[in-house]
Amino acid sequence: TDLDFTWVAQDDSNAIQNAIVDAKGDLITATAADTPARLAVGSNDQVLMADSTTATGLKWGSVSGGGMTLLSTTTLSGSSTSVSITATGYTALAVHMYGVQLSSGGDGVSISINNSGNALLMTARGEGGGTPSLYMYNNSSFGMNNGTDLDNTTNNASWINIYNPTSTTNWKPIDIRSGWINNAGQNCSYLGGGVFKSNSEVTSIMFDQFGSPTFSAGTVKVYGVK
Repeated sequence: TDLDFTWVAQDDSNAIQNAIVDAKGDLITATAADTPARLAVGSNDQVLMADSTTATGLKWGSVSGGGMTLLSTTTLSGSSTSVSITATGYTALAVHMYGVQLSSGGDGVSISINNSGNALLMTARGEGGGTPSLYMYNNSSFGMNNGTDLDNTTNNASWINIYNPTSTTNWKPIDIRSGWINNAGQNCSYLGGGVFKSNSEVTSIMFDQFGSPTFSAGTVKVYGVK
């Protein structure tokens, strides 16, 4: 059988050379038409983003926005505990109270924003499996346990959201969810919402108690939310 062969010279001028990359994770990109280039790998957990100001039109970077950042952790103690807050850059504050314990069973925990209050809350409370009751506050503070007693164990917790905390022109919406055990051993919970009636930026939260007990235990974590 006769075979015809056509020999073509190898053209390496348009081949991408191995030497263009020199580390694990390097990428081959372009700086212009028909102009390949190396983009070095970024740092751990960075993502690749478009950026027309760079030579390759790409860059490695960290994604901003979204999520929660722990701003402070405070242990409740004494008759009252004040937590200072810097809310700059956040659209909301999430306040987590857990393991709250009083030195003896008492009327519960009082919460005031900026240590001055001006809270207006509409709440619904369920206690010991009974029918939920509606309450409305227009006081200088609001209660973690919404007007009922709190036992002296650590089975008491609450989650509070404060929205638009840095505004100096508007009131701040609030919502709160709590669960606790009262002195009769009944499981209690409530869901509430309302506003902090102030145009001042939120800078602190005071945790106090109704009556004479002091805090034996309890942790408050404040998160900034974007």
